[in-house]
Amino acid sequence: MMSRSEQIRKLTICASLGLVIALAGCAKRTTTGSIPPNLRKPVAEMNQNELRQATDYWQKQYTRRPKDKVVGLQFATALRMTGRNKQALAVMQQVAIHHPTDRQVLGAYGKALAGAGDLKKALQTIQRAQTPDNPDWKLISAEGAIYDQVGEPKAARAKYREALDLKPGEPSVLSNLGMSYLLTGDLKSSETYLRQAINRPGADSRVRQNLALVIGLQGRFKEAETVAAGELPPQEAQENVKFLRQMLAEQNSWKELKEQS
Repeated sequence: MMSRSEQIRKLTICASLGLVIALAGCAKRTTTGSIPPNLRKPVAEMNQNELRQATDYWQKQYTRRPKDKVVGLQFATALRMTGRNKQALAVMQQVAIHHPTDRQVLGAYGKALAGAGDLKKALQTIQRAQTPDNPDWKLISAEGAIYDQVGEPKAARAKYREALDLKPGEPSVLSNLGMSYLLTGDLKSSETYLRQAINRPGADSRVRQNLALVIGLQGRFKEAETVAAGELPPQEAQENVKFLRQMLAEQNSWKELKEQS
């Protein structure tokens, strides 16, 4: 029979690792006037309906301008956010060919590699994108996410804290740190860091999802649904609650965890 820690890890590994990589960074905002108004925010902050529209839009742009850096980054990020990791990697491979020394491109290429499961090459690519004299906290946090995926939580947390030294209070890094503790079954520490993250400016709905998941895994289901919905538009709140219920319903975990609490 699985231990409580093993059960939590099995229940959360898919959701948490996908969110960790996504929260490590996203393509920069673009001010191109032709972009539809509802798609001008970063794809990492979009709901599912917006993501579908953005993916279609950037695919058309990529077909027309396959060498354009911003287009490639936006399209690859949209693909990763919708779970199309292999296609995202293929796009980033092409972008990297045309921009082989660009730091932002190399970082995004590393994240695409991680999303496709090539963790060793992902780590090497992200480290190659880093510059010791002017380190990028997003790349350091992305390194931490990869260490978490290969089962090295101490190395991962050291990277997150290094990133926080460069960018104090950054919600995406605090969220990554919280998810790192979740993966090892330390729910109290996980909740502490995720609560810090959600109270920081710039925290997005995925940080809220992560916190709701941790609270739910501790058996506090009503509180978890309240957190998942938060002060969000109705559609996004509904999507968050649906995500939470799916995670906690896997293998009857909702009932099992309630009985254990």
